[in-house]
Amino acid sequence: MISELDNTSSEMADQIFTVFQRSYKIEADLIGCDCFPPLYRTAQQIARADTRFFGIIEEHCVAAVVEIEITHHCLEIHSLTVDPRYFKRGFASKLIRYTLTSFDISRALVETAVVNSPAIALYKKHGFVEYKQWTPPHGIEKIAMSLDLPS
Repeated sequence: MISELDNTSSEMADQIFTVFQRSYKIEADLIGCDCFPPLYRTAQQIARADTRFFGIIEEHCVAAVVEIEITHHCLEIHSLTVDPRYFKRGFASKLIRYTLTSFDISRALVETAVVNSPAIALYKKHGFVEYKQWTPPHGIEKIAMSLDLPS
């Protein structure tokens, strides 16, 4: 079951942080990057975030998290992470489907590293298409994808 996570709770922020750390370490290895910006985010920053967090709880632990922001009917996926202990269970797809169908949105946006082929394939499976590539100051080439939803 997917539920909204209260990131302002220090206990929940710590659990979200743990999932982020475990998942983003694997992504950093995939990208081949020692200085992966998401790994520097603290539990305190997560607790202060203005975004919304939704997750899947398994065995009394947060197993997967999606962090979103909705502005003017446009949903932005800021983070989508699955604890490696729960890989290959379809949790990322469940969170994507949930965010695309639970809110009054007409468009969804997401960014990831160009070399993160598993994430790109996942988003393409859900109908996202590439609309730009660029290299931000941290040097990791990125891809932006969008999905227009029927009204």
